[in-house]
Amino acid sequence: MKFRYVLLACSLKNYTLYVERHECGHCMAVNTTMCSGMCFTQDTNVRGFVGKRFLIQRGCMHRSVVYHSAKMPGCPVHIDPLFFYPVARRCHCTKCNTTRNECVYKPKHTPSKCSEHLNVVPSENVFLLCLGNLQF
Repeated sequence: MKFRYVLLACSLKNYTLYVERHECGHCMAVNTTMCSGMCFTQDTNVRGFVGKRFLIQRGCMHRSVVYHSAKMPGCPVHIDPLFFYPVARRCHCTKCNTTRNECVYKPKHTPSKCSEHLNVVPSENVFLLCLGNLQF
């Protein structure tokens, strides 16, 4: 019988965050980083106080995060085009703190939030992809 070892890897992963402002008529994709990967987890079938001691549930969370800014192109003068998005810097396995983090399962395949083809738009701080005017 062969045994295979699984590497539990909680690390930074490139992620595309879709941002849409109806007032600006654009959908924009921002490339950022997030924490993703497997962490040691243990479940138990023992109930009560004793069972809770054997329950270990950890998720891959950011240890350090910074916020970058970007401008949504095409916004009217009265709309602030500036928005902020998170960029994970370091990751680790820990219990999810639901007061600070949104702990959700992300499916492997998610549809694009922008329904039309994206065009490249250069930016000072980040590489942005921008969609032309949307029809609402």
